[in-house]
Amino acid sequence: VQLQASGGGLVQAGGSLRLSCAASGRTFSSRYNMGWFRQAPGKEREFVAAITWSGGNIDYLVSVKGRFTISRDNAKNTVYLQMNSLKPEDTAVYYCAADSSIVVHRTTRPYDYWGQGTLVTVSS
Repeated sequence: VQLQASGGGLVQAGGSLRLSCAASGRTFSSRYNMGWFRQAPGKEREFVAAITWSGGNIDYLVSVKGRFTISRDNAKNTVYLQMNSLKPEDTAVYYCAADSSIVVHRTTRPYDYWGQGTLVTVSS
């Protein structure tokens, strides 16, 4: 599976962005759970959100819950991260990842495939 993340950019605090992650290679809907992670300069990569292959189970980092929404369109082989009410502390490189296990995970290790990352910069 190859993952291509896009949609990052520069936005003012309070603004919105929608990230996309397009998958190719093995069938996307072959029960891959999808996750979004982010990594700010000098910090470890952290979990942001994840969604099961069916979309029936979703998990969020507490600090983004209510502001970010993860979704997927298996027909388009794409997962999305709608980010609203952005804050300067959301500034990071955002990565999408695919995981073939049964449940969603908040740690990086279970994820088998990673996209290249897209930079989100939120100015104050």
